[in-house]
Amino acid sequence: MAAPVEAVLFDWGGTLTPWHSIDFDEESLALAAAVVEPDEDAAELLRRAGDAVWARSRDHHTSATVVDIFTEAGLTHDASLLTAYRDFWAPHTVTDPDVPGLLEALRADGPKVGVLSNTVWPREWHEEFFRRDGVLHLLDGAVYTSEIAWTKPAPQAFGAAMEAVGVADPGACVFVGDRLFDDIWGAANAGMRTVHVPHSAIPREQVGHSEGEPDAVVQRLADVYDVVAGWRG
Repeated sequence: MAAPVEAVLFDWGGTLTPWHSIDFDEESLALAAAVVEPDEDAAELLRRAGDAVWARSRDHHTSATVVDIFTEAGLTHDASLLTAYRDFWAPHTVTDPDVPGLLEALRADGPKVGVLSNTVWPREWHEEFFRRDGVLHLLDGAVYTSEIAWTKPAPQAFGAAMEAVGVADPGACVFVGDRLFDDIWGAANAGMRTVHVPHSAIPREQVGHSEGEPDAVVQRLADVYDVVAGWRG
């Protein structure tokens, strides 16, 4: 018999936010605005550095930060000049309209609610986005991989998320995500039940070596409540 559901953990981008395809060349141009000494090749160097950092996440499940991208590119940056980069990403950080009601309903039934996001951004940025959208207070814990050594699908990343919400048994956790490798395969290997949100067009270079088989599939986030309620009996 499956353990009672004690926590529901969510991926962020493409799950708690609707999926948006990103122009990574434009992203690199925005990031290059923070370079201290202008370099005509800065955007290209940063694009390659970003690809390298995320390839390590995919293949070796090691984490990185924004600082690491500049270091990889051999460039010095001023964090106060990241405004253009933040502005570029702002439209893609908006929380799905289903999220407030879903998180409130889940927490009212008893399970803890948490987030585990593969990200190079600092915690403060994510918390600003959640606060802006009125959902920060609905999270019992969150792990941003910029703060730990691992990324999904490493089991250590899922373990950190469990610790953040105070749950010890992975069998009592449900993970909700849009990626069949990072989220579904990773969470299942960590011992969690999984829910797939299948609307993201994952770039081929971000697809990992395996695809997990989710325990449930939902077409909208609000439907996660009924899935979890069924598992809770």
